[in-house]
Amino acid sequence: MDAPTYSPKQVAEMLGVPLKSLTPALEQDSYTGAEVWALRERLGRFPAPLGRRKQLFLNFKGGTGKTSLSTSYAWRLAELGYTVLIIDLDSQGHATKCLGYEGEDFDQTLLNVLVRKAPLSEVIQKTSLPNLDFVPSNLTMSTVDLALMPMAGREFKLRNALKEVEGRYDVIVFDAPPSFGLLNLNALMAANDLFVPVLADFLSFHGLKLLFETVQGLDEDLNHVLDHVFIVVNSFNATFRLAKEALEALQTHYPEYLLPTIIRQCTKFAQAASEGRPIFVADPSSKGATDIESLIQHVLPRLRAGAAPGSDTGAQQAG
Repeated sequence: MDAPTYSPKQVAEMLGVPLKSLTPALEQDSYTGAEVWALRERLGRFPAPLGRRKQLFLNFKGGTGKTSLSTSYAWRLAELGYTVLIIDLDSQGHATKCLGYEGEDFDQTLLNVLVRKAPLSEVIQKTSLPNLDFVPSNLTMSTVDLALMPMAGREFKLRNALKEVEGRYDVIVFDAPPSFGLLNLNALMAANDLFVPVLADFLSFHGLKLLFETVQGLDEDLNHVLDHVFIVVNSFNATFRLAKEALEALQTHYPEYLLPTIIRQCTKFAQAASEGRPIFVADPSSKGATDIESLIQHVLPRLRAGAAPGSDTGAQQAG
């Protein structure tokens, strides 16, 4: 993926400043991600603290658009000024591909950290945004669950590995495979927040029931309580009667978890993923990008409300 560039209008919007504040000395025709970050530092325009979040995108049911959603969400957080790390947990490496990279091009993945005890910092890769990093994945990750099985404290390997680097990031986003195993259990034990992308169909209910039973078991058996659980309706088509009925059922059964923002069906998502680009790079004016922006604006106040005053975070309150 070619490094994205931003217009002055986009830069002003990301920094939360009037376009006219980009004085002639600062204004140019386009900006790279690095130039936007440098300008953010120069103007001191950083977002309000979130208190170091670790966020897992997971659904035991496949085909919910989880990876395109998680990578675009993480990309947008970085554009808004947060320092972000994406960790690809899926051996298919879809999150890696959505960022414009091929997992097979990397010699090390999270397997080297969890099983071979390599420092996580050795596996982290840079993107074209200076405040967005990622841990790649490829087919070698398919052996992680089996390798973890005989280990002592196997449920906490990921949580412990993160201690080395978590102070560098405002948000760490895990993109998980649609299955239950030791790797996803590790991710659940490391996470503060759980995002559950679902489709508006009745098959999604079975996966939700199993996932919520698993989350309840974390509290009862491992004494781990998630701060937030967000259900996100993805790829919604309001012209389908069954989709509307399924949405009503979700609103009835999971009102406390269901986010008000609905991600509408958007062909740009699939196209962007196939091209290895987040939706905010492929088409920032698309329905998908607009809806994810709305989702973020609903979620951030809830995360900020739980951030302790004076918490250790790299983000600063915008002036």
